[in-house]
Amino acid sequence: MNAITSLLSAFGLSTAAGLNAYLPLLTVGLLARYTNLIQLDGTYRLLTHPVVLLIIAVLALVDFIGDKIPAVDHVLHTAGLLIAPIAGAILFLSANSANGTVSPLLAAICGILVAGATHSARATARPLATVTTAGVANPVISFMEDASALALSVLAVILPVVAFLLVVVFAVLMFWLYRRLAARRAARRT
Repeated sequence: MNAITSLLSAFGLSTAAGLNAYLPLLTVGLLARYTNLIQLDGTYRLLTHPVVLLIIAVLALVDFIGDKIPAVDHVLHTAGLLIAPIAGAILFLSANSANGTVSPLLAAICGILVAGATHSARATARPLATVTTAGVANPVISFMEDASALALSVLAVILPVVAFLLVVVFAVLMFWLYRRLAARRAARRT
């Protein structure tokens, strides 16, 4: 990957980590281990180790199941406030490890901010869905988040430009939704 595609890939992977911290890590680890689609250098090759892949897979499975249960999903989202930004930083750093075009400190900060913002938006929206649907929609929403995280992870590696464009669309939608909700709150107050 050249410098630009590595950067676009990093943004896509970090955003996916905000939706599900484990699926992008697992995707990158498996793709780096079994294909030539992504090259991991240095410390990030650890993501390809079978034991690490197994641990991430078990965590992904626990998260996949737990996130479908209304009370458990809120606990997982609270833990995700720390886990998702860390995963985002690891993914941003690993995507740039082959060519090192971005300072590692800046890459880590970008990964933390992108994954953290994505996870915060997700964790903020979920209680609203829980209240309005009495938790019935949680499994469906969770599955859509997981599918989006997986698709975005694969796209970030295979088609980084498309993944980045999806990230931009997601950011615009979140901003629009936030503005709309803020306008509704302001209208209720008056």
